Amino acid sequence: MPPTDASTEAEAEAEAENRTEGRAGTEGRAGTEGRAGTKAPPAPLSACEETLELRLPDEFVARFRTEEAGPATGTGQAAETRPPTGGAEAAGSRYARDLLDALADWPSTPTAAGEFRLVPVHPVHDLALLTRWMNDPAVAEFWELPGDEDVTAAHLRPQLEGDGRSVPCLGVLDGTPMSYWEIYRADLDPLALHYPARPHDTGIHLLLGDAADRGRGLGTTLLRAVADLVLDQRPSCARVVAEPDLRNAPSVAAFRSAGFRLSAEVELPDKRAALMMRERTHHRRP
Repeated sequence: MPPTDASTEAEAEAEAENRTEGRAGTEGRAGTEGRAGTKAPPAPLSACEETLELRLPDEFVARFRTEEAGPATGTGQAAETRPPTGGAEAAGSRYARDLLDALADWPSTPTAAGEFRLVPVHPVHDLALLTRWMNDPAVAEFWELPGDEDVTAAHLRPQLEGDGRSVPCLGVLDGTPMSYWEIYRADLDPLALHYPARPHDTGIHLLLGDAADRGRGLGTTLLRAVADLVLDQRPSCARVVAEPDLRNAPSVAAFRSAGFRLSAEVELPDKRAALMMRERTHHRRP
């Protein structure tokens, strides 16, 4: 379904409310959403002529591949006990410095729930925790990644070994890992084939790991904080984008409460999604 323009956004919002109202779902699923781009993207739609080329220029990639590997980027106190890494993971960190403005260096941010920080995932030390979260039925319903550690590792690998357009992170609240995030360049993602993407649009995926953290407004608090963090740390980004499963009414409601608006309903390869956007014009800081 093509995205709506400004004259029809109110109608799309009302329609989405009608679609989600009364559907199956519990508060336990608040803050969880499906994945985008895991299947082969369909041919570009005519309404998406503004989308960017998804492939990075060869000269851009070659410039990083010929660089000498340096020390891993620090991630603050939450990551100081982790051993240094190299190889593909370190290469991905170098790419991410350009594509996501050195996400590993982003500072912590205060929230009503405590001090929050995004810490890039360690592929070994964080694997068991992420696998446990992915096997929670409330998470698996929308992320569709139940199984052993090999399943989780296979999901993380393209991001960790890729060019840095998507960075998987743990959400650490007052020193405790409690959520999983994917911060990604929506304008370089297959999602861009389904809406008029703008340069540097930044997307977010979120799941809250433990049932005790769901259903009490924590998802809204963290979504607002991370959207603010993205806009603070990425001056070229004018919009934060999300595409929760339209069936996941609690997740859609959490995004709305965090300042996102429903832009359109879009048919993605693995779900019908609510395209949510938060513009810089609604940012808390100048």
